[in-house]
Amino acid sequence: MVLMSLLSSVAAAAEFEPVKFDLSALPAYEPQQPAIGTLRLHGTPVDDLVGLLAREFKSKQKQVRLDTYLINTSQALAGLVTGIADVGIMGHRAWHTSLVAFERTYGYPVTEIKFAKGSYNDPRGSSPGVVFFVHKSNPLSGLTLEQIDGIFGTQRTGAWQGTKWSSAAARGPEKNIRTWGQLGLTGKWADTPIRLYGTDVTLSNWAKLIEQVAFQGSTKWNPALNENPRADISFRARDQEIVQGVQDDPSAIGFMFQRVVDAHGPDLKVLPIAADSAAKFVVPSAQSFFDGSYPFSNGVYLYVNRKPGESLPSNEKEFLRFVLSQDGQRVIADNRLFIPLSAAEAQAELRKLD
Repeated sequence: MVLMSLLSSVAAAAEFEPVKFDLSALPAYEPQQPAIGTLRLHGTPVDDLVGLLAREFKSKQKQVRLDTYLINTSQALAGLVTGIADVGIMGHRAWHTSLVAFERTYGYPVTEIKFAKGSYNDPRGSSPGVVFFVHKSNPLSGLTLEQIDGIFGTQRTGAWQGTKWSSAAARGPEKNIRTWGQLGLTGKWADTPIRLYGTDVTLSNWAKLIEQVAFQGSTKWNPALNENPRADISFRARDQEIVQGVQDDPSAIGFMFQRVVDAHGPDLKVLPIAADSAAKFVVPSAQSFFDGSYPFSNGVYLYVNRKPGESLPSNEKEFLRFVLSQDGQRVIADNRLFIPLSAAEAQAELRKLD
């Protein structure tokens, strides 16, 4: 059974047609300062992508060399904290403990630059965003962020915003959503309890994404979640179990990756998401991940040590400018590991360098 599933995945990957993203609105890279010597990158093991970026960057800045230590994500902030790295690269936002460690060491926050987004349904992609789905017989047509919080979250006294605790995210149990009737469904659905399926919620890239976008930073989850942790060698089977759980139970809802739903969920309905009840519902797609309209696309990040009021060293600043340019984003798009940034997103990140 596992072999058949793997063969099916290989076939799907071979037939997949990658999306061509329009990057024409992004500015081309033009060096402002010379980059000379060594630039040290530590973090997540994306050697192939970093190698491609390094080669293209060196074609523009011929006197620079990139020295990489790409072992795991923990090395990104660790390298900055200990001073042995210039740039940290992570496939998710830094954990709270890492942010605290940096701030206690230097007395100011680390600078975070989003340089790409996780994949949508590309079999070659990484750090995928999440989609929410129900059984195809479920009449629900979409969800707002508040409803996702009500279903998957629970009451709380506040949440961490960066390294600071805030009560702004506090809410009571009256906003918990535990039956389908609370979402407006009637008839046999009205009193039916909602059954939840999802991946691990402890130091998980995908749990953190939902916490940041829907829970306002809270890490408190509905304890009824049927949690399928991916932190073992059978993570592909765990992913499929989440999809299968909802496929076998019309009263269930789950979150997982679109590529897993495509491969294993013919009886599922993926839901569009709206920021609130007055906003437009957005269907997850490669395009809505690219333009930023779908809220649950993952970010991929570079971290640098920039003291407030001071400029970054030229090596670091020029590399970040290159990655956020049309040249750098084209390398990212062609590599297919991640989805490139839109022009508006890249411009917002560039402003952090000034």
